[in-house]
Amino acid sequence: MAARIERLVTSGQFSLDGGTWDVDNNVWIVGDDHEAIVIDAAHDADAIAEAVGDRRLTAIVCTHAHNDHIDAAPALAERTGATIWLHHDDLPLWKQTHPDRDPDSWLVDGQVIEAGGADLRVLHTPGHAPGAVCLYDPGLATVFTGDTLFQGGPGATGRSFSHFPTIIDSIRERLLSLPPGTKVLTGHGDPTTIGAEAPHLDEWIARGH
Repeated sequence: MAARIERLVTSGQFSLDGGTWDVDNNVWIVGDDHEAIVIDAAHDADAIAEAVGDRRLTAIVCTHAHNDHIDAAPALAERTGATIWLHHDDLPLWKQTHPDRDPDSWLVDGQVIEAGGADLRVLHTPGHAPGAVCLYDPGLATVFTGDTLFQGGPGATGRSFSHFPTIIDSIRERLLSLPPGTKVLTGHGDPTTIGAEAPHLDEWIARGH
């Protein structure tokens, strides 16, 4: 059975550099009737566990370690036995939210995480955060971009641990090279496609951040 993708929107707060903002986050559940992966366990472990249902949750994959993307990960892992995956470069950010609990495994560029008919290839895309990753499944013609690429441009780079030229390089080299029809499922807001965003790269660079 082919994998399917479900979106759950959870609400909470994002805090960094002394500021706090109310945010809505996309939690992506990828898998079949038997097992699934959660991408970004945001805010509400109970709601995520309810959406997963009686499927076996094999992995909680963190696209990066800003608190609004990882705050529910330990509770969800404890409840389900799932493995928490994060890129090692984001450990300092992770420790701001979970000082006493490390991730279980480290994401490495090029590895493939499989579950429920999905094959999610890890693309290391630093810029929004040092350990930011995107997850590309050619069979689903979908890339999960976290906060690296949104409808209308790159993720924010105005705070600690972020860098605008780096995110532009990541988007240009790792994402815009994907097929134009690839669906872009983001950490916040509405989906887009690679083809819809690619023509605007020069505008983003001129606009800067």
